[in-house]
Amino acid sequence: MQLRRLTALEADKIRLEHEDLVKKIIDLKDILNKKERVFEITKIELNEIKEKYNTQRRTEILDLGGGLEDIDLIANERSVVLLTETGYLKRMPVNEFEATSRGTRGKAGTRSQGEEEVKKFISCNDHDSLLLFSDRGISYALPAYRVPQCSRTAKGTPIVQLLPIPREEAITSLLSVSSFDDENYLLMLTRGGYIKRTPLSAFSKIRANGLIAIGLEDGDALTWVRLAESGDSVLIGSKNGMTIHFRLNDSELRPLGRSARGVKSMNLKSGDSLVSMDVLSTELADHVDKSEEDELQNESSESEGPWVLVASGSGLGKRVPMTQFRLQKRAGMGLRAIKFRKDGDELVGLRVLGKGEELLLVSEKGVIVRTSADKISQQSRAATGVRIQKLDNGDKLSEVVLVPPEQINDDDENQSSSIKESINTDPTSKN
Repeated sequence: MQLRRLTALEADKIRLEHEDLVKKIIDLKDILNKKERVFEITKIELNEIKEKYNTQRRTEILDLGGGLEDIDLIANERSVVLLTETGYLKRMPVNEFEATSRGTRGKAGTRSQGEEEVKKFISCNDHDSLLLFSDRGISYALPAYRVPQCSRTAKGTPIVQLLPIPREEAITSLLSVSSFDDENYLLMLTRGGYIKRTPLSAFSKIRANGLIAIGLEDGDALTWVRLAESGDSVLIGSKNGMTIHFRLNDSELRPLGRSARGVKSMNLKSGDSLVSMDVLSTELADHVDKSEEDELQNESSESEGPWVLVASGSGLGKRVPMTQFRLQKRAGMGLRAIKFRKDGDELVGLRVLGKGEELLLVSEKGVIVRTSADKISQQSRAATGVRIQKLDNGDKLSEVVLVPPEQINDDDENQSSSIKESINTDPTSKN
């Protein structure tokens, strides 16, 4: 083909393209100038989209009433929270500690460095609120999931980085709370032996710099705090192995305000001091009250539960039938809970438990044993117990903690524990 013919063809192509562009420009200007055409084209395009994507909506739009919070994105797993003597706090999953046989050494729960000893150790769920109480009677609050999760050998996070706690204060009690309501109370016990109960709802809004929990005399310190309900009972133990068990009702211990001091809990001999406290449910306290007539028979026969786990600093422990701890009046001398094998040993823990419960035994050097309570021998109050944890030289048992139950579906099911499943006539205690 000759060059002039190719040039003519290209010129015709350019001319036709120009004519098409001019027509398109005129049409687009007409659309912009006429709203009717704009609406007509929009309707046609929407109908085309409707025909092309004619499927039902697969997503559901919900009114969340304020949007998502951090807690909505965090699984409510079972955990343990550990506080060391030097003020380091950390959280670990319960499954870090496998169940072992009674009397084994266990695994290290923290890195031990000189005076780095375990001070407080509790079990909780990640959605719980942690209430921390200082020796000066001040309460602090922190969501459990905000405590950094660490490995068993990690040192943890300084508590002063999580809460504005003054240097002159020391955390003496750690408690997990799932909800703040008027039916529950905080039961507080001081080093000097003063006890009181205050409605839990009074602590629902704790300021960032803390809230006064109890009024203290000079030289006294808040040491133990537990959850309780009206009609429950409390079991208090002393270093020398004495225990007292009395009701938490208006006649024995009426509710007091946050600033109150409390009343005398137990009459101690010279050189003795309080070391432990646990709360029993109303149903269990009623069962103990009804069983007082058969106390002698219960001491000599095997019990089906519940029991009081009595543990000493040397790693010895036993399960004593709860019925052997009869109800008494407040401020009495109490009953002997254990006979020590050697001089210098002392009571370190009392825990009420039932069949199928699992325990975490924590030594001062941070060695942790997870074991089944059913493997611990059942004995009377006068017995010395059996080996429940093998301890290294210079180490001693410091804490006994119940493993929380598995999370199921809802909050109501979360409150049921294995102690309730195993005991129909003997109800559970509160941890």
